[in-house]
Amino acid sequence: MGAPAGQAEAAGAGPRPEPLRFFGTTWVNHDPGFQGYAARRTAATVGSLAGVIGSCLVLRFAYQGVAIAGLGSFVTLLVVVMFAVCSALAFRHTWEGFAKRPDPDRQASLRGLLAVGFVGSLLAYFFRTFTEAPGEKLHRAEYDAARAQYERRSTRRTGNPSKKRRRG
Repeated sequence: MGAPAGQAEAAGAGPRPEPLRFFGTTWVNHDPGFQGYAARRTAATVGSLAGVIGSCLVLRFAYQGVAIAGLGSFVTLLVVVMFAVCSALAFRHTWEGFAKRPDPDRQASLRGLLAVGFVGSLLAYFFRTFTEAPGEKLHRAEYDAARAQYERRSTRRTGNPSKKRRRG
């Protein structure tokens, strides 16, 4: 019940692009239209900025709670520095994750730090959407390499090379 070979090639045999979060596979050809690449990039930019603003409001309420509790200036300073450092580390980790695949073991060990520094991750996502879909460059390089490898493997020689006529 399989499709004939000609139909399989016409249906787009070969490696399939990996979908990106919020973008699906629109990043491959930068699909136009209402739900295309540009609209999704705009939505991702606005959404991540809204997330940053909302997160900063939540952190402000947390800061006010610490200030109201009267724990002292040292504890308040520690909380502010902790969120700032964790956000900076999360920003860097997220930004580097757009260029290369993160190590799963390292990702698991940094899970707590990345959760505390969620503002940094949202900021990295926000800034990256100005130039591309976050992770597009990495996925495009992997997809192009897979397509090239598939093309090399799928091209077949025609005829017997030992019976090839020599010019001369």
